[in-house]
Amino acid sequence: MSKKFRYAATLSMAATFITTLLSTSGSHANAQGFNAPVAIATTFISQPVIQAIAPVQPETTESAQDAVVASSLADLVENTPAPAALSDELECLAGAIFFEAKSESLAGQLAVGRVVIARSQSGRFPASYCGVVYQPSQFSFVRGRSMPSINRASAAWQNAVRVAVIADQGLWKSPVEGAMFFHATHVSPRWGKARMAKIDGHIFYR
Repeated sequence: MSKKFRYAATLSMAATFITTLLSTSGSHANAQGFNAPVAIATTFISQPVIQAIAPVQPETTESAQDAVVASSLADLVENTPAPAALSDELECLAGAIFFEAKSESLAGQLAVGRVVIARSQSGRFPASYCGVVYQPSQFSFVRGRSMPSINRASAAWQNAVRVAVIADQGLWKSPVEGAMFFHATHVSPRWGKARMAKIDGHIFYR
């Protein structure tokens, strides 16, 4: 091989080696530059989070929706619907109102109903309307844990039922609110109780 040929081959090999070396170094730098994490300056700004809150609406109950606005007890009784079916408790309360005061004013009927309710809540008498009504020797119309038959189609019974609903729900204040005893005006029991008022044919006591 001539001297010129060997010189040219050596130059060619050197050039190939340098090109390969430069190419490899360049690839490594590119890869490192692609994968290296980049520091990013972050600034945190502290601000209160303000969220508009809708005003709380008062809960609407079925009783509030069905409440009857009345200017008098008579108006309230007229506009209070009688339940299609009575619970045992309302039956006892309406029965007491019916037999004790069906011929009296609405105020007198309500007063009788509220006495039954006051007794049931007092802790001194049975804790239910029926327990109060059927307690021995308390109501003269009761005969051995039963009431006389009632004409349920009569206006008097329908009124008694409506007054019972009003008394039970506390929709109208009795003129003798808090009374726990009453008797007919034609009798004079020797009671050492505080007299409140006379309404129609009954006198009411605390």
